[in-house]
Amino acid sequence: MRRALELAREAAARGEVPVGAIVVRNGEIIAEGSNRREEDKDPTAHAELLAIRAAARALGGWRLTGTTLYVTLEPCAMCAGAIVLARVGRLVYGADDPKGGAVRTLYRLVEDERLNHRVQVTPGILAEECGKVLRDFFRRRREE
Repeated sequence: MRRALELAREAAARGEVPVGAIVVRNGEIIAEGSNRREEDKDPTAHAELLAIRAAARALGGWRLTGTTLYVTLEPCAMCAGAIVLARVGRLVYGADDPKGGAVRTLYRLVEDERLNHRVQVTPGILAEECGKVLRDFFRRRREE
């Protein structure tokens, strides 16, 4: 999660909403991403999706079984869906997202028994630090 936080801070420095994500397999980081919606002019350029895409390339296939995705903010519905579709085994996230969280806060997509894959979830890791990065970013934005 510390590396994901570094990526989030780098995103903030670029003017992006500070969210960072890494994909780990067998204790090794195989991919990472941070928000690039503004840079790429792409509404789908969320940290999680970029990390998932990079992990699929690194592993040579779309099934990310045996991986853990670490992300600083609870994933939205789009990212939660991608996590399920990619067959990520475990999700670890920092801060809850009361306005868009689709893992525990507003929805529970990654654990929905109607879907063909469920993800083990560990919420709240370094939650205060992850939340502070976001709060500080938006406070600075409001002051501009």
